Amino acid sequence: MAKNSRFTPGILKKAQWHMQDSQVTPEAVFRSRRQIVKAMGLGAIGASVPGYVQAGLFDLFGEQPKSSFITTPLTFQTNKHYGDTDVLTPFDKVTQHNNFYEFGTDKQDPSNNAQGYKVDPWQLRIEGEVERPMTLDFNDLTTMFPLEERNYRLRCVEAWSMVVPWVGFPLAALLKKVGVTNKGKYVAFETAFDPEQMPGQKSRLMGGGIHYPYVEGLTLAEAMNDLTLMSVGLYGKTLPPQNGAPIRLVVPWKYGFKSIKSIVRIRVMDKQPPTSWNQLASHEYGFYANVNPAVDHPRWSQATERRIGEGGLFSATRIDTQPFNGYGEFVASLYDGIDLRKNY
Repeated sequence: MAKNSRFTPGILKKAQWHMQDSQVTPEAVFRSRRQIVKAMGLGAIGASVPGYVQAGLFDLFGEQPKSSFITTPLTFQTNKHYGDTDVLTPFDKVTQHNNFYEFGTDKQDPSNNAQGYKVDPWQLRIEGEVERPMTLDFNDLTTMFPLEERNYRLRCVEAWSMVVPWVGFPLAALLKKVGVTNKGKYVAFETAFDPEQMPGQKSRLMGGGIHYPYVEGLTLAEAMNDLTLMSVGLYGKTLPPQNGAPIRLVVPWKYGFKSIKSIVRIRVMDKQPPTSWNQLASHEYGFYANVNPAVDHPRWSQATERRIGEGGLFSATRIDTQPFNGYGEFVASLYDGIDLRKNY
């Protein structure tokens, strides 16, 4: 077992200005789900400047959210079988440009508003159609199973992407430990509900109109696939709160909203569970949510994505989106006989 020491936090290169204007993602795409909230009559969400522009401004002027949350090094092995060859997204971008509506809807809201979040003590309950229900405490999350690092591509439904070195363990290991019964067909997940610590849960305006707690779900076959990771860290250390501390799901062939954060409950079910974004806008966010460049979002194309890198707004790379986010060899067989245009 070896600690990862290849990264020094806080080092960013200066913005590079080599992109043409035509390569910059239109603002309409990155306003994305906040348009749903406006359509619900909740008004503008957060600052008037969209998140991707704010991220660029942070790069240009050196303004960065203050961080008081302490992460600690993890001991893990590197799983090179899933080691992505793409360039990793810098730590500061991974932790400052993300969606976690429990702490606000702008891209920097989570890193600004989550620093006082308390994750210890913590309890994760696994129940439902299982033979041995159990509750994991904070220490169990990092000690019950061997940890490994996997570099995964992360593709947001808003058409931006990252490459993140996650640390965690396969969800399949946990499900095997509790023993899924023959009635189990789906796995449901639930985020912590704590309005006193999560301002987006207290304010319908700040929280994007979602009915909290946030819930997600997978088929049992998806949950048991070896790619599906329960992550407790990134870049060799425990998760920052804005990235889903102390434990989150990572499903790299699906859009990012499927990778639910700060999980307190996992329930194996005999029927398909509800999911938050599907409940809010079912015509835009299906249960499967597999990355599919051939199926556009109703308001923008999914054929390409903006890969977030070291530079600022105008240094991003525009790339073609791959089916299943490039993980088709591992997961395509899960959907044999399923129309993925209908079951988006």
